[in-house]
Amino acid sequence: MKTTMHISGWTRLTLLASLVLVGLNGCAPPDNVASTSDNTALAAAKRRVRVELLELRPARFVDWIEVTGTVEAEHDATLSAQASGTVEYLAPLGSQVAAGAVLARLDQTLARAALKQAEAQLASARAAYELALDNFRRQEPLFRDSIISALEFENVRTQRDQAAAQLRLAEAAVEQARKQLAHTVIQAPFAGTVEAHFVDVGEQIAMGQPVLRLVNLHRVKVRAGVPERYARDIRVGTPVALHFQAYGLPARQATVSFVGNTIDPANRTFPIEVHLDNPDGQLKPEMVVRVRLARQVLDHVAVIPLPAVLRDETGTSVFVADTTADGLVARQRYITLGPSAEGLVVVTQGLRFGERVVVLGQNDLSDGDLLEVLQTYTTAARAADATTSAPGIQTP
Repeated sequence: MKTTMHISGWTRLTLLASLVLVGLNGCAPPDNVASTSDNTALAAAKRRVRVELLELRPARFVDWIEVTGTVEAEHDATLSAQASGTVEYLAPLGSQVAAGAVLARLDQTLARAALKQAEAQLASARAAYELALDNFRRQEPLFRDSIISALEFENVRTQRDQAAAQLRLAEAAVEQARKQLAHTVIQAPFAGTVEAHFVDVGEQIAMGQPVLRLVNLHRVKVRAGVPERYARDIRVGTPVALHFQAYGLPARQATVSFVGNTIDPANRTFPIEVHLDNPDGQLKPEMVVRVRLARQVLDHVAVIPLPAVLRDETGTSVFVADTTADGLVARQRYITLGPSAEGLVVVTQGLRFGERVVVLGQNDLSDGDLLEVLQTYTTAARAADATTSAPGIQTP
């Protein structure tokens, strides 16, 4: 009975010792486990990521403001009648006319009759004045010789003055009648094209009633409203890029010709005008235009695409390619950004010309990753991809 109990105790001790040894062996990994972990870390350190690079070169960056404008003819007039009457003639629609050409004419019967009457009254007044003047000249020596009294001579003088006044009134009446006759004709104030008729031949019209519209498209202007926050940035001479994509017309480069001094309270914008030559007449009134104004132009700056920039709680950064013995390695670089436009941004601090920035694949990178370069751009080439006409970035 005692022997059996001794063996059982010994067995329990043996089992306890075995458990302790197993526990000790569990604290230290086997050789094959440690080797696997080292291999995994080494493989991670040598991970290769496919990327595209942008080689930084000095560039010119334009900070654009984009607004919408409309085309207007520089010479566009609605001509009205300065007299009442019946319309006898209208220049045909689409007529190309020179300055001073007759565009419309009213019935001149009454105007011509009024002119003849005024001319007849003028002739009568002139004859009366000449008679009064002759009488004055004959009576003046007699007055000096005291042959006639002062009262008689004063009557002669008065008759002469009254005749002179009547002559002036008759002359004014003739001038007015001539103007009334001239007002029955509407002449072109400038060379242009008859764009619209507002009345018909034979129609009775009143003074001041619109008759036709004359337009000259050899020069046009683009009018636009610019938000008031840019009032200090836009001035006469500011470079402008005008885009007419909706009409299939090429972009135009120009400068601001006029900057308004007042703010429209309805939309908080101030007006600008851009004048353009339009010899072929392709630009027409009321066309909608994308107007891009150069808010500022920066020369010799580093510019990168906005998607290349990474943001975290520390700040903004990019990955640059660093040449090592193992090949190109990604290095995270924190940078300071300047103005941005057209999907591009100026880097004011943190990068140097000649460095290569990761512009594709950066979201999969970690500091120290090996780089497999698919393509390398230059600043100018990348800008050409990012913009079409009037790019935000150009090589000087």
